[in-house]
Amino acid sequence: MSASYDSYRVFYYVAYYQNITIAAKSLFLTQPTVSHYILNLEKELNCKLFIRSKKGMQLTPEGELLFEHVAKAFAELSYGEEKLKEYLHLGKGIIKIGASETTLRNYLIPVLGRFKEKYPNIQLRICNMTYKLVGEALKNGDLDLAVMTTPFPDNDLNIRPVSNFSMVGIAGTAFSYLDGKPLGFKEISRYPLITLEQETSGRFYLNQLFSSHGIHLMPDIELSSADLITPIAEQNMGIGFVPKLFAEQAITSGKIIELTFKEPLPDRSICILTDPNRQKSLACEKFIMEILDH
Repeated sequence: MSASYDSYRVFYYVAYYQNITIAAKSLFLTQPTVSHYILNLEKELNCKLFIRSKKGMQLTPEGELLFEHVAKAFAELSYGEEKLKEYLHLGKGIIKIGASETTLRNYLIPVLGRFKEKYPNIQLRICNMTYKLVGEALKNGDLDLAVMTTPFPDNDLNIRPVSNFSMVGIAGTAFSYLDGKPLGFKEISRYPLITLEQETSGRFYLNQLFSSHGIHLMPDIELSSADLITPIAEQNMGIGFVPKLFAEQAITSGKIIELTFKEPLPDRSICILTDPNRQKSLACEKFIMEILDH
């Protein structure tokens, strides 16, 4: 493009109003300046764009051809500005969120509800995802952020802990002889164990925990959801490990017992994960703030 943006802008206003005086006022320029822009543009394009008459500035056939395309360009620019204003005021937008089943069911749902109430026009795309897939999805731009539970493999993501929770070992009443007895992990490994399936952060947590004591974890029952561990344990089918929140009611009612360990179970955290190499949208930043407020 040989001519400058300012030249086409002046051309657009003069062609639109067919009047140099009105165009100059709209552009906050003097009439001589506007005339100078038009003359220079005609020289650069080597053609006459306007016929100057008492009726105003009439487009030549060449000017009409140019105006048809310039008008489309300025319409797109105006549309872009409006979309940007909507975006900056959170009138529009999409947030792609990855979450484990545990964080989604037991942490994120109220956050999603409050955010949607504040910003009803922001679309929320929520993907239930295992910890192994989150890093790649964030780096590929398939996710804007993820809310997961620790632990997860070492990576170069931004990790912001937002809430800690404790883990407990539980068993049905048939294992009441273990109640109050300090247990070691080698002893525990001799009992039937109830765990989450592989590829979940809960299973990764237990794999690391037992491995740190020189034990290869071999569960008897593997489940897809942490919510199922407590009711399965109530049926005396083995020893399970769950976030304490999941088992408190059953422990209080006496349906299961909480086991005691020689070494306390490490706490876990709910974390926000983002890719440091990707710019976060304003909507994404607002959603992160909503999580932190929660």
